Amino acid sequence: MNWITNYVRPRIKGLMGKDRSSDTPDNLWKKCPSCGDMIFHRDLLSNLHVCPACGHHLRIGPAERFAYTFDAGSFSELTPPTVPADPLNFRGEKKYADEIKAARTKTGRPEAFTAARGTIDGLNVMIGVQPFDYLGGSLGLGVGEALVESIQAAITEKRPYILFVSSGGARMQEGILSLMQMPRATILVDMLREAGLPYIVVLTDPTFGGVSASYAMLGDVQIAEPGAQIGFTGARVIAQTIREKLPEGFQRAEYLLDHGMLDMVTPRKEMRATLSQVLHILTKQAKPKPRSPAPPPKKNGNGGVNAA
Repeated sequence: MNWITNYVRPRIKGLMGKDRSSDTPDNLWKKCPSCGDMIFHRDLLSNLHVCPACGHHLRIGPAERFAYTFDAGSFSELTPPTVPADPLNFRGEKKYADEIKAARTKTGRPEAFTAARGTIDGLNVMIGVQPFDYLGGSLGLGVGEALVESIQAAITEKRPYILFVSSGGARMQEGILSLMQMPRATILVDMLREAGLPYIVVLTDPTFGGVSASYAMLGDVQIAEPGAQIGFTGARVIAQTIREKLPEGFQRAEYLLDHGMLDMVTPRKEMRATLSQVLHILTKQAKPKPRSPAPPPKKNGNGGVNAA
């Protein structure tokens, strides 16, 4: 029995009264999954969900990705496509339909993919986000259709495409329909190239399975966040299969960078500036110069202010 949770906290809330306690959030602190430090939520927000103590990049969703990447107030989300929620009527230990309902309730999103159009330093772009919080970011019919539609929109509107991806791989509850999304996405990536539009992939923790084996590794520029785990299958399975001890840091972003699998590893605080620079180079467009602040108004001899 946790006496702090079950006894002390209810007693304190009872003394403070219901009205006051209802205004107090329960998630003022978050434990870093890497170093174990407790991080105050305001410090976490101001540091873009990166642990101030160890630099661990915590997982974030589409809302944060868009806010951290787009110009302020410049983006609008695409309408997600409508697809069958349970196309194969799959039933395992849990009903797949129930898992979908739980994931939608937890995240407030219909699927494990969200796309938005907007600008980065004035340059029109399309950004797709495949987050891990929705059924492990698994690739299913809904994710594939949303990815395809967003790339098609990018081609029509002549926008470079940026993909932030985190996934455990194909969604086995959808069988062959899930696997079909890999070649579909690959074809759309080729269409981006034929249209002369950059395709940049940002790999985040973790990215595995059929997703890493297809469109997540086809970027013109491959970027990863520090410490991100990237591979096809887990290190434990590989070690058991080859019966060899794996190198230190195997499948981490830094290891893949050293072995030529990535172009750069970029901290979250530098991601927006890096993407802007890369996109402006690839599209051969000059970055807009920052505007100089307006000069202060001059005072006249009577103590008034002259209009500019």
